[in-house]
Amino acid sequence: MTTAAEIIARGRRVIELEQAALARTAARTGPSFAAAVERIASAKGRTIVAGIGKSGLIGRKIAATLTSTGTPATFLHPTESVHGDLGIVGTDDVAILISKSGETDELLPLLEQLKRLGVGVIALTGEVDSTLARAADVALDASVEEEACPHDLAPTTSTTVTLALGDALAVALLEVKGFRREDFARLHPGGSLGRKLLTRVRDVMLTDRLPILPPTATMREAVVQLAERRGIVLVADERRRLMGLLTTGDLTRLMEKVQDVFPVRVDGVMVKAPKTASPDELGSAVVYRMETHGIMAMPVLAEDGAIVGVVHLHDLMRAGAG
Repeated sequence: MTTAAEIIARGRRVIELEQAALARTAARTGPSFAAAVERIASAKGRTIVAGIGKSGLIGRKIAATLTSTGTPATFLHPTESVHGDLGIVGTDDVAILISKSGETDELLPLLEQLKRLGVGVIALTGEVDSTLARAADVALDASVEEEACPHDLAPTTSTTVTLALGDALAVALLEVKGFRREDFARLHPGGSLGRKLLTRVRDVMLTDRLPILPPTATMREAVVQLAERRGIVLVADERRRLMGLLTTGDLTRLMEKVQDVFPVRVDGVMVKAPKTASPDELGSAVVYRMETHGIMAMPVLAEDGAIVGVVHLHDLMRAGAG
């Protein structure tokens, strides 16, 4: 009977084998990778991804990742391609063909048709001297020393390496094209990811009955505002430009030092250089800043320094920005 320790050891061996294969892949990634990125980035059409079996499953994921990061891509089944689906391929497209052996019978007819159309071909293969690699415009080495499968049969290490190369292509293309967080949000409007990337401070900030006091106000007035307006008071000049802020923490620290806090002026207690936000900032960026500095609420300022709102961490989190 197999013991738990043996099962754990086998699991670790698989992960270690794949980790080592990825390290070797990273070490040999060079000019051909740059050439592949440049060819895809310069293509006026789409990226066609094709493969059979497990390579096809990895190909579908690569196509999806490319599409979601600003490089329109589609998966084309090699067998169906020679039975009519080749019609989706245009002369401005570029193709990524995936095959561990580089000799996959179902893939080579598609390779021939793509070359006939003048479509640029990038091979992702474990055999750099294969038919596929030799015929491709660019060949990326996805070779592995052994599969994690104990019989060296089931695609395991090889599919991990191929997937990693696909992710590397997608991320490199993202950076080459200047793909921004806002672009990512535009392509992912649904679910929590979309909310996190689309929520702006202006969507969540409070703008009515803001707790603003002049610098000459006393702590008696500030205590009322702190109680009614969720623990924050903004101190501003006559043009509503921020001068400082008070929190319940500032009040507590003052009470530890002064017996009668009510007559004390707020400008003697306020924090004079508080962290602030702007209305058009991504909510997720402000959440990060608040959590980093232990802040529960933050004044929102216009470009001229005038107060336009207050944003609370809890409101941002409820809106899905965290």
